Amino acid sequence: MTIAPDRAAPAGPSRAFVVGNLLACSFFWGCSFLFIKLMAGDVSPWAIAAGRGLLGASTLALFVAARGGSPLPRRHEIGHWLVLGTTNGWLPNVLVAYALIQLASGPAAMIQAAGPLVTALFAHFLFAEEHLGRRRLGGILVGMAGVAILIGPRLVEGGGTALSVLAMVGVMLSYAVGNLYTRAVPAKAGDPIRLALGQQIVSGSGALLLTLAFSGWAALSALKPHWQAMLALGVLSTAIPMTIFMRLIRAAGPTRAAMTGYLVPAVATVMGVLVLGETLELRQIIGGCIILVGVFLVTTAPAGGRAG
Repeated sequence: MTIAPDRAAPAGPSRAFVVGNLLACSFFWGCSFLFIKLMAGDVSPWAIAAGRGLLGASTLALFVAARGGSPLPRRHEIGHWLVLGTTNGWLPNVLVAYALIQLASGPAAMIQAAGPLVTALFAHFLFAEEHLGRRRLGGILVGMAGVAILIGPRLVEGGGTALSVLAMVGVMLSYAVGNLYTRAVPAKAGDPIRLALGQQIVSGSGALLLTLAFSGWAALSALKPHWQAMLALGVLSTAIPMTIFMRLIRAAGPTRAAMTGYLVPAVATVMGVLVLGETLELRQIIGGCIILVGVFLVTTAPAGGRAG
């Protein structure tokens, strides 16, 4: 079923608004791979996801309270918070923390970069203004070829690395579902700040319960030596970019907002090389560049696909 745009929707956002928000969001999100990598191996994925969500929720709750609002959910918001807290929260946070135990930051971010391609494909069927033209469809095919080059050999090899690759594919799909759902949230429940707040409350709470169930309190104590990285991950790379992204996706739609996938891998790769001394294989560079070309074609095509 196709979802028509809201009748009372305002004029589209300016290019400066879209570009500025994309750059800010991508930088903060790209740094998250570095902060997680600094803890990976020492802290369980459950605990990293719990700390990230709870710190993000606390930061946003303080912001909402400072504006005179209540951080508690309203009845009509609960369902949306639960869905987004899972698809954009604890589930991908756990998976990416697990994947980065074995994968380098750059390849992991490149796999996640295919998310906009999946988002655009499903948005074609869900939103009237997001129909695919030839250029967008071609971009999806190009991007998927890049994904095959990037992850194919790892899956054939099998073992722990293959599971890490599959975890990042799960991250990509989970974020795509969350992005599409965010676009479909009714206007009365679609305040970007409150959506981001609810998402992080559910994300942090869900991951905390999983941590206690599978690893116990000892897993949380492992965060103490890494408090600086955890604080940066929760505030700088979760609360701030999630708020920016919610605002962007509500104003510009899921396909254009998903262009963060075009920029995040570049930030993650640069940080991994400069700070962690990571290196990339030629195959990974080629596959990543092909993915980004596909994302560029999809996200810069004219809206509605009529000219593409």
